[in-house]
Amino acid sequence: MKETAQEYIQRMLGYTAGGENPAKVQAATAKKLEKLIKGVPAAKLKKRPAPEKWSVQEIIAHLADAEIVGSWRIRSILGAPGTPIQAFDQDAWVTATHYAKRDPRQAVAQFRVLREANLALYKSLRPEQWKHHGMHSERGEETVEHIVRMFAGHDLNHIAQIEGILAPKKAK
Repeated sequence: MKETAQEYIQRMLGYTAGGENPAKVQAATAKKLEKLIKGVPAAKLKKRPAPEKWSVQEIIAHLADAEIVGSWRIRSILGAPGTPIQAFDQDAWVTATHYAKRDPRQAVAQFRVLREANLALYKSLRPEQWKHHGMHSERGEETVEHIVRMFAGHDLNHIAQIEGILAPKKAK
């Protein structure tokens, strides 16, 4: 069963419920991804753990594309507070933009550049800009602060997935 928008929000926010600084979490992600895939054979990065689950390669491509989405959303909100925020079908993007053919190391490099630009933007924001909001088509009102926290949880969620996929399998 697919989770509701509210369940998704709670799950993502739950990853930083211990008070982790979302910008620090985000700043560490690219390096963690590089470390996780270092020396891992391409075939292992391409292999899906189950037919309906994404491969490591697909997860990393998703993170890079999600960073584009987040960049656009935040800049749209800053430029026009209250602006509509369009949802996207992440599963459709996997197929439509050929995640299975994307080089995971290049995707990490793309992610790193985009993330660094976003982190620089966050540092430049005035306190009131963190409260600016947009209206997400599925989740309702989202402030810049909320989106940044959600992206930190999103990072931690996908890092845990990658770690699980790449973990050595235990003998039965």
